Amino acid sequence: MPPLLTRPLRIATGLATVSLIALAGCGSEIEVPKEEKDLRAGAELFNERCSGCHSFEAANSFGSNPDKTPLKYQERTNGPNFNVRKEDKQSVLYAIRNGGFSGAIMPANIVVGDDAELVADFVEEYAGRKPESTDESGSDGFSTGNQGP
Repeated sequence: MPPLLTRPLRIATGLATVSLIALAGCGSEIEVPKEEKDLRAGAELFNERCSGCHSFEAANSFGSNPDKTPLKYQERTNGPNFNVRKEDKQSVLYAIRNGGFSGAIMPANIVVGDDAELVADFVEEYAGRKPESTDESGSDGFSTGNQGP
């Protein structure tokens, strides 16, 4: 009969198992090639600062619905789905500076200066590349609402 594991070893084994399970679910990545340094930097910033509310697969961002499950009613924190919504740089910069277009819950100046420029360039270049799909409720599963970026 093998010796029983000591408590610290059991804890370490458990943590390692949890880590491996978590990593197994992380198959998605930012889609912008590393060679496109500025656009990649914008995508990384978008992922860090905007992915809690906005869906945008190019930045590996799925809003407040990370399971990508179609929902009949979206959480109010879901911003526009940039997979299907196209935006120009100036509109993105306006939304960043002013907290969106509708004064909803997007924080103003979530990125500033050169970082805001990088995010705006990325959104302008990559947004709107996927056709909108719908489920039986007529929703694409992500908000494309009238809130700004």
